[in-house]
Amino acid sequence: MPRFEMRPALLKLCLLLSIVLAAPGCVGAPPIAAIPSACASLLPGEWRAAVPGAPLPSDETVADWISFADQQTGQLDKANDRTLSAIGIIERCEARDAAAVKAARRGWKFW
Repeated sequence: MPRFEMRPALLKLCLLLSIVLAAPGCVGAPPIAAIPSACASLLPGEWRAAVPGAPLPSDETVADWISFADQQTGQLDKANDRTLSAIGIIERCEARDAAAVKAARRGWKFW
């Protein structure tokens, strides 16, 4: 008779052990943390250097100063374009990383 009484106890122990071992897997997935990507590496290397200003005119004629102002405005346009382009590149990189993390998360829950 002691053998018969031991089987249900062993069964209960095995059942309890399997529940204890399996429960953490059902509770939830570990948090997904994105590895910081090097979005700055997507920017061209030559952008690290400042945009040089236009050279000052050697003569003091009005035409030379008008030409200088036009060249200086062109250099300013280059610098402003770099800023806007860099912000756009970084934003797209961050959006890409956020989408990858979102896609990696589990889409279903028990409750």
